[in-house]
Amino acid sequence: MADLKRLCAEAGFTQIETYIASGNVVFDSKLAEAKVKVALETRLHELTGKAVGVLVRSAAEMAAILKANPFAKADPKFTYVLFLDDVPPKDELKRATGKSDEELRLGAREIYVHYPSGMGKSKLKIAASKTGTARNLNTVAKLTEIVSG
Repeated sequence: MADLKRLCAEAGFTQIETYIASGNVVFDSKLAEAKVKVALETRLHELTGKAVGVLVRSAAEMAAILKANPFAKADPKFTYVLFLDDVPPKDELKRATGKSDEELRLGAREIYVHYPSGMGKSKLKIAASKTGTARNLNTVAKLTEIVSG
């Protein structure tokens, strides 16, 4: 996470704060989302020697994602947001395999998944997850709090 903070500073970002050791970083930037993404992916490639995908959301988007949670009554540790670069295909949920008791809903550039029996026991496979990254609602709420504060 120290390397991630350093890379963000080198990219000219300010107010840099990381959250848990899973690649979550919050910062201020005057750059457009696409330029932020390229700046981070380029620096991460230079650091690791391999392509590392980055997903970017603004403070307003994070608040909207949290508010749009279709599983608000479910335990947030069992509800995840799969962040994607683009709008998920309308048939993405139909293409999911290994579904048991999980519930899925499409978001703007996200897929919400409720795992009543826990993510670790699930056999659910979502094709979009290959290019996305998932965070549980507790993490989404904390990141939203950080960017709002």
